[in-house]
Amino acid sequence: MTKFAVLAVMIAFAATAFAQMYRWVDKDGRVHYTATPPPAGTQSRSLSAPAAAPAPAGADAPPADATSKDERKGPLTPAEQEQEFRKRQLEAQKARDKEAQAAKDAAAKRQNCARARGALATFESGQRVSRTDAQGERFYLDDEARARETDAARQAVRDWCE
Repeated sequence: MTKFAVLAVMIAFAATAFAQMYRWVDKDGRVHYTATPPPAGTQSRSLSAPAAAPAPAGADAPPADATSKDERKGPLTPAEQEQEFRKRQLEAQKARDKEAQAAKDAAAKRQNCARARGALATFESGQRVSRTDAQGERFYLDDEARARETDAARQAVRDWCE
């Protein structure tokens, strides 16, 4: 019987804890906090109910006041964990692809720089330079053509090596 009485008292106190609370100031300037509405003609402010007790750690339901996934507190569900894992995998793959592309571009730039320097060295060496025309016949560059090719090779070195 005493257990029943204790339970009844606890339920009664719990019910008042979730009741609407009011804050109001009387004509003497004293502040009052009550669960009943203040007398008519007094200024009052309604207070929010106290925060609910935290949910047990194993609860799968989202909090009642959460409006988005980002505001949610507590452990993630298995589906959310899988989604986060896949998101991290995708971001890591994108980063690896970006690094591979940067390495590929750097290797191509080094190779083009080496070719441009080789061509410039050939033109500046003073050796005779030959080309092949559309009919497949070999011809040698004159001084004017050699100067144009040397300038083009210098420009290529500036473009690829700096």
